[in-house]
Amino acid sequence: MKELSLNILDVAENSVKAGATLTEITVDEQGNTLTLTIRDDGCGMDEETVKAVTDPFYTTRTTRSVGLGVPLLKLAAEQTGGSFGIESSVGESHGTTVKATFDKSHIDFTPLGDVTASILTLIQGHPDTDFYFLHRIDGKEISLDTREIRAVLDGVPLDTYEVIKWIEGYINEQYE
Repeated sequence: MKELSLNILDVAENSVKAGATLTEITVDEQGNTLTLTIRDDGCGMDEETVKAVTDPFYTTRTTRSVGLGVPLLKLAAEQTGGSFGIESSVGESHGTTVKATFDKSHIDFTPLGDVTASILTLIQGHPDTDFYFLHRIDGKEISLDTREIRAVLDGVPLDTYEVIKWIEGYINEQYE
């Protein structure tokens, strides 16, 4: 993928498909290191599935026989000398955590891209799912928690045009 923000979108979509009610997306930039963590409370994966999910020819989709999102994220991280890991559990304490670490100074580092657009796409496409976004960069924190917004809106759907435009402005204002 051309931007890590598209990987965020892809992995978070997997979380929603796994029945997650909350998906937490954290981007932590410290010097030349970028760590991307996506954690959800979805149904989780058994140990065999966790091992298989990084294989591009493994997918649960019925529309095609490849699943490239997770393998491409793993490749992108490892190409920079970084690391990739998945932790998941099924049962009572279910959920999945995907973590990728990148060396931003490496020539093969994929730029972060338009993370705001990816977050907005997730909220618009899944207005009944909660998302928590946190980006730590240059000593500041950009964050958004749809649970807080939902509490204030008192029943107004998150995918309402005015709400989406407000969320976009709110995130972009924090980046200024």
